[in-house]
Amino acid sequence: MDASTKIFVRMYNVGFGDAFTVTVQRGPETWRMLVDCGAHSQGRARPIQESVRAIIADLTEAAPDHRPHLDVVVATHHHADHITGFACEEWEQVLVDEVWVPFVEDPNDADARRIRGGQTDAANGLLALGERRVAEFAGRAVPTGVLQARMFALNAQGNAGATDRLLGRNQLGFAAPHRVRFLPSKQEAENRIAVDRVGLVAHVLGPSRDISFLKRMDPPAQQSWPLVRAAAGDTDATLTPLFHPRYIVAGPLPGRLPEAKADLALQKLVHDDDRLLRAAAILENAVNNTSVFFVLDISGTRLLFPGDAQQGAWDYVFSDARNVELLADLAFYKVGHHGSHNATPRRFVEKDWQTPGYAMVPFGPVQRWVKTIPKKSLVESLESHHHTVVRADQPPAAVPGRLAVHGDIWTEVTLTAPNHHQE
Repeated sequence: MDASTKIFVRMYNVGFGDAFTVTVQRGPETWRMLVDCGAHSQGRARPIQESVRAIIADLTEAAPDHRPHLDVVVATHHHADHITGFACEEWEQVLVDEVWVPFVEDPNDADARRIRGGQTDAANGLLALGERRVAEFAGRAVPTGVLQARMFALNAQGNAGATDRLLGRNQLGFAAPHRVRFLPSKQEAENRIAVDRVGLVAHVLGPSRDISFLKRMDPPAQQSWPLVRAAAGDTDATLTPLFHPRYIVAGPLPGRLPEAKADLALQKLVHDDDRLLRAAAILENAVNNTSVFFVLDISGTRLLFPGDAQQGAWDYVFSDARNVELLADLAFYKVGHHGSHNATPRRFVEKDWQTPGYAMVPFGPVQRWVKTIPKKSLVESLESHHHTVVRADQPPAAVPGRLAVHGDIWTEVTLTAPNHHQE
């Protein structure tokens, strides 16, 4: 038998979104994982259904019996650019053994229900406010901040069809019933998932379940958020009382109170476009920090998938010396959040990742971010630290045995791991 294990990491060019397959071949054994499948509405390389069909066609061709099969599907978090593809009915023909999702999707976890419900209400409210602002311009140019806030809200709105399939509910699912893991588990031992037949161990490092960190996943209670939540309902957010009726004065206000009321400028809470964008950005960050953050260790060859985890989530991972050791020796890194400024920490590139490896950037241009994503200094830093950067929107030349390219559909990295005892 061959003394090595082959690892193939394939990045599908979905545009501004993530879709990766990981295939591990060890002797006669094969194991396959799909990490995310989605695309941003403003940055698709092609209709998401076409990307789904390409993935399933590849799985079908690779299967000995031509029945497409995945050992694991990971949906790192519920943003549309990571999961919207799972709403496509084509997945009904694919056998899936397990689905891994962040613990915030667990309907039986009180913390999860609170966090997920708050994020969904906030997304619905922000979208309602954004749509209202767009309508007010009646054919005139809509400010960029309003459009960007609306995009953030759409991306986070919940993606119910995709989530239903992933969780196997509301009569949606894959070709057969599957197991769902909500990660990380409260039982620490369950966050180390071994697949002995191919010498693989998955280490789930995040998101944190620490109470202080959970607050970062909640939209805030102060400032304009009561209006955002009100906008998610049927009532007009501008008319929703902010105070208990006992504190509301009927009739004309006495003295200087009318002036004080005017100074509050409550109406501007709805029509302040900068505040609307800030609120949408807060929500975007909160959902990103629910990302399943994990390392695949295949006989010592390590692959990092952090979803769209941002600085706070990375800080939590770095707080454990064992995690720092895991991240020091990587063969592959899925660049977080499409190469945005608020994902990959500088210390990770300049200090922690100490071995040369591949950095794949799932990216397709979105006009409003074309000058800032991927961040130029991040790409340059990765390259200067001896990592090979591969962008989905700029397929490289094929390198036999290392890089395979299939038009503008996918790019694949081949890694080799020696077979030895997995610690």
